[in-house]
Amino acid sequence: MSDAQNPAAVPSLSRRRALGLAGTGGGVLAASALLSSCTSSKSSSGNGSTAGGTGDFPSTPKWKFVFVNHVTTNSFFTPTRYGLADAASVLGLPTPQWTGSETGDVSQMVSAMDTAISGGADGIAIPLTDNSAFVTPTKNALAKGIPVIAYNATAPGNFPLTYVGQDLYQSGFEMGQRIAQNVTSGQILVGISQPGGNNVQPRLDGLKAALKSAAPSVQVTSINTGAAQAGELNAMTAAYSGHSDAKGLYAVDAGSTAAIAQLITQRGLTGKVHGGGFDTLTDTINGVKSGALDFTIDQSAYLQGFLPVLYLYLYRLSGTLVVPPSTDTGLTFVTKDNAALYVSANSRFEGGSNKALITMPGSIPLPPASTATL
Repeated sequence: MSDAQNPAAVPSLSRRRALGLAGTGGGVLAASALLSSCTSSKSSSGNGSTAGGTGDFPSTPKWKFVFVNHVTTNSFFTPTRYGLADAASVLGLPTPQWTGSETGDVSQMVSAMDTAISGGADGIAIPLTDNSAFVTPTKNALAKGIPVIAYNATAPGNFPLTYVGQDLYQSGFEMGQRIAQNVTSGQILVGISQPGGNNVQPRLDGLKAALKSAAPSVQVTSINTGAAQAGELNAMTAAYSGHSDAKGLYAVDAGSTAAIAQLITQRGLTGKVHGGGFDTLTDTINGVKSGALDFTIDQSAYLQGFLPVLYLYLYRLSGTLVVPPSTDTGLTFVTKDNAALYVSANSRFEGGSNKALITMPGSIPLPPASTATL
């Protein structure tokens, strides 16, 4: 992205300390450490082939990373693209290539990955939306010294260095528990853009498992809304027309959730049916703020772009010594109580256009108590 934000310079931290923090599995802590030792004022050498080192970092080649994606034009990934561009800017690297499929076509994704490998990419990030299709390409990349990181979706039996994204089954399970607070019997419709896909199916599975335990009288009817964002409203509208007695309208992907917010608003169903889903598209956040949706779940799409670039960089910089940690990008329920900040901030971190510093609140609500042990 050409409009990547350049963070302000911050006090330096030694390269050894930064790499050490990253190597302990600190996830986002690694990002903080690196940002403390780098600024965006990287200089180029005379031949333009290396990025100048800052702090204790040496000059490095201008490594070219490639992000393969399953829905390249979907607005959910706008903050992801901001994140990858911002990280590259901080590190003095070219903006990673964004390629793949617009419609979730696995064969197109494999082709894009193969092209990245044959083209000599220095690192690849890819959502492993299929259990088997990406195994051979991942092996081929690693055999050629090209690190591979899974983001947004991962798969059993594959060989990425790590996964950066939400715990998808757990997010669906917690969503199901939330639904059970409002709906204890009857039918609910649940939109899913790619049934069987590793990026959304685990959420639906978790949702069903939670309701089976917490509200067993709720009947879940899943609706295939398709990977093309433009068609999801039509799919959910048709489904509701055939099941107008549904107690709730929900979704496990960004586009379907935004479609539900539009449907409830347009049909005057606010307060008559419950609704909720995932991610922070404009229609979704407006729907939460207005009360059309009870909630949406923020999984920090920005970090799913920023952190893979950071991890690929550190992995190459350290000659594989800094193995990227598995990073859960989180599960934040956005409700009417906190939706206003998402609207007013209009932040790049959520796909908006605002690059300005967002003012910190005077106090921070207590997060859940830590369960970690040392």
